[in-house]
Amino acid sequence: MKNIIQIAGIRTAQEAEMLIECGVDYLGFPFRLDYHAEDISETEAAQITSQLPESVKAVVVTYLDRAEEIIDLLQTLGASTVQLHGNIPSEEIKKLKSELPELKIFKSLIIGRDPFSILLDRVGEFEPLVDAFITDTHDPLTGASGATGRTHDWEISRKIVRLSPKPVILAGGLTPENVKEAILKVKPVGVDVHTGVENKEGYKDKERVVKFVSEAREGFSQI
Repeated sequence: MKNIIQIAGIRTAQEAEMLIECGVDYLGFPFRLDYHAEDISETEAAQITSQLPESVKAVVVTYLDRAEEIIDLLQTLGASTVQLHGNIPSEEIKKLKSELPELKIFKSLIIGRDPFSILLDRVGEFEPLVDAFITDTHDPLTGASGATGRTHDWEISRKIVRLSPKPVILAGGLTPENVKEAILKVKPVGVDVHTGVENKEGYKDKERVVKFVSEAREGFSQI
């Protein structure tokens, strides 16, 4: 994993096609959420994932915390990568790996909700079980820990990048205007954006996507 750009919250097949044309590597599909409405139906998402080129990965983003339910969702959507945002026990992740040995697992670390010492404990607990971590922002007003549009203290993410044995993706309030600065400071293997490239109607804005990808690539080229 290196220099990954992920954009989440795909609403239509046309939007997915546009993101692929703009050079996005991973498309995120949030489902079974604690907060926020889902962007698309599972049937529509499955149709999109079935037509993705091999170079682009579909990532299921979910708050589910039971292996059986996660496996069912992954099979419904035809995806082989999952981003776990819930408080899932390590035993459930072990079950996931046992049932789906080829599954790629990203585990969120929520900045602003827990002390740094707890975040490091979670790195130690989950590092043997996951392929990457993703640092995201806690919104104290809503309780959400994704698609908040809020940045967090990038210094914390930078420290996690330095200390984690596994790759770290940076998320939380990223935009075309700040993604290069964030990459240069944090030095993650990838970045993830949801609301930061959307228009007022909640759809991905091509001009903002193009700028985000360009700025992110420029940042990655300098680290």
